Amino acid sequence: MAQGSDNSDTSYTKSPSPGNKQGSTDDVRKVMRREKNRIAAQKSRMRQTQKADSLHLESESLEKENAALRKEVKRLTEEAKYLSTVLSNHEPLCTGLSGASTEILYGAHHGAFHQHISMPHYPL
Repeated sequence: MAQGSDNSDTSYTKSPSPGNKQGSTDDVRKVMRREKNRIAAQKSRMRQTQKADSLHLESESLEKENAALRKEVKRLTEEAKYLSTVLSNHEPLCTGLSGASTEILYGAHHGAFHQHISMPHYPL
């Protein structure tokens, strides 16, 4: 509400007659209650606006973070594809390693997950 409307609230009250004290105090209470309610509504609207602004800023921040994470996922996916290709191209060169050598490279449980192709051992 505009600040000029504060004065219009008092224009609706009756002018107290000199002998009517009860009506006068009721009018004062009504005006004070209206003013208190006006201030409470103004504070409520201000809090609501601040909350909306805060949510908007948080949303923008999360959108930026999401875009950065998507970019990182894309980069890591491309890197994984590249490394997989490098490994695929390199594996045929390493099939001549003995079983003991692959155990050193991959650990004792490597055979449980991968099948080895038996190739003759060539001395290095």
